[in-house]
Amino acid sequence: MKRLAFILIVLIISTGKIFAQTPAADRVLGNWLNAEKDARIEIYKTGNKYYGKIIWGKNIFNPDGSSRTDRKNPDEKLKSRLLLNLVILTNFTYDDGEWNGGKIYDPKSGKTYSCFMKLDGSNLKIKGYIGITLLGRTTIWTRG
Repeated sequence: MKRLAFILIVLIISTGKIFAQTPAADRVLGNWLNAEKDARIEIYKTGNKYYGKIIWGKNIFNPDGSSRTDRKNPDEKLKSRLLLNLVILTNFTYDDGEWNGGKIYDPKSGKTYSCFMKLDGSNLKIKGYIGITLLGRTTIWTRG
């Protein structure tokens, strides 16, 4: 009986350590709803970079169920890309509580912006900008 209790205690302690060791940089991983709640973006990691792709959207499907394409893209060669699984967050690195150095693509306008992200409680604050951060817009995404 003492042996069983010991095994259970060790198991509980080691499980707690596994969860506690999640790096701060990886807290951004998972699914997020955009501010308008009309798209769900999965943020994932490849190597030491973070990316995000559209995994659901209210207006990304045609009436026949097929995925709409990236028709607003200014590059003719990219207009045929499907919106479903379209990577819209690229090349972010984590540094001192922020994910920065990346780009965000807006398929609604076809524009790409420099961007940084920061967790604000349980929300993700995203700022897209052109040139300097003062010339930008902040949006808040929620877990979803």
